[in-house]
Amino acid sequence: MVVIDSGEPRNAPAAHMHGYLSRDGMSPADLLQRGREEAGSYGVEVVSGLVVSVDPGFSVRLGGGESMEARRLLLATGATDVLPRIPGALDRWGRDFLHCPYCHGWEVRDQPLGVLSTGAGSAEHAHLLRQWSGDVVFFTHTYKLPEVEREQLEARGIRVVDGEVQLLVVERDSLTGVALEDGRVIGRKALFIRPYVRPRGGDLLEQIGCDVDDLGFVRVDSGGRTSVAGVWAAGNVANPRSQVITAAGEGSAAAIAINADLVTA
Repeated sequence: MVVIDSGEPRNAPAAHMHGYLSRDGMSPADLLQRGREEAGSYGVEVVSGLVVSVDPGFSVRLGGGESMEARRLLLATGATDVLPRIPGALDRWGRDFLHCPYCHGWEVRDQPLGVLSTGAGSAEHAHLLRQWSGDVVFFTHTYKLPEVEREQLEARGIRVVDGEVQLLVVERDSLTGVALEDGRVIGRKALFIRPYVRPRGGDLLEQIGCDVDDLGFVRVDSGGRTSVAGVWAAGNVANPRSQVITAAGEGSAAAIAINADLVTA
């Protein structure tokens, strides 16, 4: 068995990982290293590289020119968070510009928090964060907030601030506020966003021919099987809501299904 790893995990910017029983607070990099060591002890070969093409059969070619043959494939290419083009956003991502109330809410509890709207569904983030702090601000940014959502936010004590966000204010390597185009600066210690998420490896998915949904995520059954014979998928490439522990479970289900398929081949 060979695992091909490009070394660009979605959670690389995060210093800590949560929601994984017995590994709470561990850095994603440490979990990855332990996983590589465990897999290696069972004879799994880990190859660093980026897959650039998959031909029928399956012939897998890497960016460095190396190629290898496989009887079955498990796609775990993950997803990418698409961030707004706001100065400071990329630098603070995974630090105090965050995406998941479940992954990061505990660390910033009882602090002044903000939610940057990206559109429909962003208000849900604010309601979730209201559980962690009594001081939550919802920045509408470029989103035209429906009146019913505004009323619901205000009913829970969540302050709504209209106006386009210009930049994130950082002092001494920490977020201190959110600056608006009209010159206002709203002091915040952490800012959350519900980012647009897109699956990675779109070209490969097209080459292989897997059915995808309207957003480009691979369609799979309960065992991770795709529409293409011999190909499975697990994690964010198929399920944008998967956290680390969820993706691990999906990978386990796919591994069992692949093993059963090989036994009967």
